[in-house]
Formats: sequence, structure tokens, C-alpha cells
Amino acid sequence: MTAKADIGTRRPLSLHGRVMLFVAFAIGLSFLLIGYLILDSVERHFAEQDADELIVITHAVEQALQLAAEQSIAPEESLRLAVSGHHGVYFQVWDEAGRQIYGPKASPSPEAGTYASVDRVEADNLYTWQSAGETYRGTVTRTLIGTSEYRIVAAISMDFHMQFLESFQRSLWIIMIAAAVFTLAAAWFGVHQGHAPLRGLSETMTKIQADRLHVRLEPDTVPLELKTLVNSFNHMISRLEDSFVRLTDFSADIAHELRTPLTNLITQTQVSLGKSRSAEEYRELLYSNLEEQERLTKMVNDMLWLAQSDHGLLKPQRELLELDQEVRDLFDFFEALAEEAHVELRLEGQAPATNADRAMLRRALSNLISNAIRHTPSGGRIFVQLGRSASGETQLSIQNPGDGIPPEHLPRIFDRFYRIDPSRQHHNVGLGLATVKSIVEAHAGTIEVTSGQGKTTFTISIPACGKAQGKKSRIS
Repeated sequence: MTAKADIGTRRPLSLHGRVMLFVAFAIGLSFLLIGYLILDSVERHFAEQDADELIVITHAVEQALQLAAEQSIAPEESLRLAVSGHHGVYFQVWDEAGRQIYGPKASPSPEAGTYASVDRVEADNLYTWQSAGETYRGTVTRTLIGTSEYRIVAAISMDFHMQFLESFQRSLWIIMIAAAVFTLAAAWFGVHQGHAPLRGLSETMTKIQADRLHVRLEPDTVPLELKTLVNSFNHMISRLEDSFVRLTDFSADIAHELRTPLTNLITQTQVSLGKSRSAEEYRELLYSNLEEQERLTKMVNDMLWLAQSDHGLLKPQRELLELDQEVRDLFDFFEALAEEAHVELRLEGQAPATNADRAMLRRALSNLISNAIRHTPSGGRIFVQLGRSASGETQLSIQNPGDGIPPEHLPRIFDRFYRIDPSRQHHNVGLGLATVKSIVEAHAGTIEVTSGQGKTTFTISIPACGKAQGKKSRIS
């Protein structure tokens, strides 16, 4: 199992190694191509030189045959002096009857009779053969002298060329290998230096600790290719810093909120145990302790709820609901609280039925209604309006009068642990609206808030029956 795991998690090749492999492949392929082209060019040059020399030899033989015909002498006498001063050159002359009339009897081209004659001697139509351990390059032509046709075989020994090519090839590959090694070393140094900005960024990133989240990388001081990476890193650090600040604030808030009911419980219990009490006094103490315990339970439940939402564990148990009836039931529940605050609750409009989780939806609406009652001045009126959006979604708006929400707080109003008033005078820690948002999103809906001109409106949009699509919260 361990061996398999090691194979499955094998570390990928480094960037340095990948670049060097590509450079080595490119250099090797380039040098092979260059070497092939150079050798081919040299061999082509030798072939052209040989072709020119064979043309001269062939013309000299033809002239010697023409001279013998004009002077009526034997061709052998004229051909003996036809070619001179050419080292490693051989030629043979055959008559139309196939008899060799001139040339070495130990022919350098024993298979020449099988070669077809050419009309024009060129580097591309030369023949190459071996005889007696030597390599020859030659050509076969036919010429008409008077009424007689002759076949001329001209050949040049290639031993010198081959010795030169072997020596040149060895020297060429040594030079190319040395050049490749030098080029790879230079490429390695260049890649190493090219990665210097990355190493610098890594060192800077390593120094960023929890107490230095304010540090940002300078995108203008890095190469253009790394600018996007630096901007992305800065954006990530900004989000981490924001989350860290929120977590720090929440830790302080939750510690304070937990400490207050715990302190009350301990103090009241200590005072009660200080002397004997009547049964009625103990009963009042238990009621007081129960209130603090319920407050603690609500905090813990809200935190567990949001933790489940973060991990996608909230699965609505959908059923067909009529929102107007659900709102009326909630009005009955909040009637006493509204009367105590001298606030009127009013329902307007109608909305199509929707598939939703009754308990979850009531929890979201309860948070919004209780929030509206808490922030509505005495004598105010809270409107719950039902309707349908232009896209056919079910809409529910809760509007209450009051001072409103300052514009700078609107973008974060649904953030968990966020409170507009940081003085910690309320009995909540900023989890109510975050819970509402998680419930709405679990139903593939959206929630938005507007505030101004002395009123605040929360609007929930949920797909009607048969519609379900992913949504995200919006703030207007």
C-alpha cells in the first residue's frame, strides 16, 4: 500500500528540469539537423566536383576518338594520351559490339555493363560502386563517332573524399557536442537566473506570518509574466487578512457573549447559595438561569447551523408551501412581541406556491421579522409583501421603518459575526442574517437588502414550483 501511494503521489518534474529537458531536446534536434545539412552539403559539393571532372574526362575521350577517326588510326593510340594529370581517374571505352577497346583489364567497374548510359553527366545521376576494396564514383555515356557508337565508362576513386569526410565528420560532431554542452550550461544558468524573481517571491512569502498579513508584494517590481501571480497572491492575502480580522473579532465577540450569561449563572448561583432561600426565590433563580441557558443554546445552535452550511450538509426537505399561510402563522407567533413593542404587522399581496423546507423557511422568516420588530420605532408598521418577480420566481419582502442601515455596512450585512453596532449592547452576535442567507441559498434562491429614506427592505426570491437553479446573494 505504501509503495502504491508513493507512486501515486510522485512529485512532478521541477520547472527548471522541464525547461532544461525542452532546451536539451531542441538543441539536440537542431544540432542533428545542422550536422546532417552540413555533411549533405559537403557530399553534394564533392559530387559536383566529381561530375565536373567526369565531364572533362568524357569530353577528352570523345575528342580522342574523333581524332582517331579523322586520322584513320587505331583508337587505342589516341586514347592513350587522352587523359593525363588526373590522379585516381579511370576510363574504359567499349565498342558497339561490346568489346573493350581501351581501359584497365582489371576494371574498376566490373558491373558497368549493367548501368544505363546517361545523356548528360550531373551530380544527381552519378553511379557509385566498389571494386577490389575501393569505392568509385562514375558515369556511363554513349557517343557516336562517324558511323561507330562507343560506350564510355569514366570513374574516379572516392578514397580521398571518404577519408576527408570521416575526418570532417569526427571534427564536426566533436565541435557540436562541445557547443551543445556549452549551450546547455548557458541555458541552465539563464534559467537559474530567470527563476531568481520566483525565489525572491518565495522568500518574501515565507516571511508573511499571521501578524504580518498587511504585507503586499509589489507587482511593478517583478517581470511581466509574474505580475498576474503577484496580483493573485495579494488578492488572496487580502481575503485572508479580512477573514482573519473577522475571526479575531468573532472570537472576542463570542467570548464576551458567552462570558456574560456564564457570569450571570455563576453569580446568581453563588448569591443564592450564600444563605437559605425560600422555594419561590429558588424558583425565580431557576427561571433566570434557564433564560441564560436558552441564550447560550441559541448561540451554539446558530454556530452549528452555519458550520453545516459551510460543508453543504443543509439538505432542505421540500414540500409544497403557501407563503401567505406561513406568514400568517408567524404573525400569530410574533403577535405578543409586536404588541409589546407597539408595532403593527401587515401582510400584502399573493405569491405562487413554492417547494421549500417548512422549518428552514420559518426560521429564516422568523429571524427577519424579529429583526424588523427590534429596529422598528414604537407605532411603526412592518409590511410583508408577497408577489412574483419578472422571471416568475416567488418573492417575499419584509419592510420596516427606522433609521436604516448606513451604506458602508450594506456589503457586509450578511457576513457572519458582523454587527453594525460593535458596542456589544445587543443579545446577538451577528449570526441571524448569515443564517437567513444560508437557508435561502440552500433553496437555490437569492436575498438582497435595500435601505434608505427611512425604511429598510429585505427581499427573498425563491424559484416557484418546478424551478430550481443556483443563486447567489446580492446587495443593492
